Formats: sequence, structure tokens, C-alpha cells
Amino acid sequence: SVDCSFSRGVCDWKQDTDDDFDWNPADRDRGDGYYMAVPAFVGHKNDMGRLKLLLTDLKPKSSYCLIFSYRLAGEKVGKLRVFLANKKTAPVWEENKGKDEKWRTGKIEIFQGVETTNSVTFESERGKGKTGEIGVDNVILVSGLCPED
Repeated sequence: SVDCSFSRGVCDWKQDTDDDFDWNPADRDRGDGYYMAVPAFVGHKNDMGRLKLLLTDLKPKSSYCLIFSYRLAGEKVGKLRVFLANKKTAPVWEENKGKDEKWRTGKIEIFQGVETTNSVTFESERGKGKTGEIGVDNVILVSGLCPED
């Protein structure tokens, strides 16, 4: 497995330069490192911020599971979407409301066919809310299918 978490991960993360705002590091409650977040008050409604994970060494014709922690805290905070590079048009994962402030786990299966996925993009869309944040942490890429929990 490959650790792509932000504090000590080995992965290559890039801010998109064509979006409306950047994701920023935020300190974890426990004080051990940080996660990436977009506060609810950044930008205007429907503005987008994209953070891209570059994947360079995935083997063709194999499957991977991208596991990550996410949080949508605050009322009408917006949407979090995940896109794979070879399927640009539709998100492979989307969440638009948090039931509470808790962190949850997202999982996405990445099948490498003849065309390989060379990046994963986390996109935050600002909602109407003024408080809270959208956060992503503990991004890990494991070989094989996603575990059932």
C-alpha cells in the first residue's frame, strides 16, 4: 500500500491552477500532523477548489483501492467529489452533506485497463454555508479490490 496522507505521505499532490481557490493544510485535533481543508467561507457559492494526486507507477491491467477520510462539517457546506483522470466527465464519488462533524471513510476502486489512471482529483464545491469546512485526510492506495469494511 502507498501512504498518500499529507503529513508524511510519499505521494505527489498538486493544487489545480485553473480553479477558484486552494486547499490548505489544517492541524488535526490530536496534534499529529495535518489534513487538507477548505473552510466554508472561502470563495463564492459554486466556486471550485481542486487538489490532484498524481499516480505514476500503477501497473496496467490491475486493480487498486483508494481509501480516504473525509468530513463535511457545517450546514450547506458544499460538495466533495472525486474524479479519476481517465473518466473526466463524471465524478466516481460524491458527497454533499455531513450528518455531523465526524470523519467518515470513502473508498474508490480504480481498475487499470489498457488506459491507466494517472491522477485522482478531490474537488470541493462551495455551498451556501458560512461555517464549517470540507476536509480530506489519510489517503491510502492499496493494491487489489476495496475491502468490505
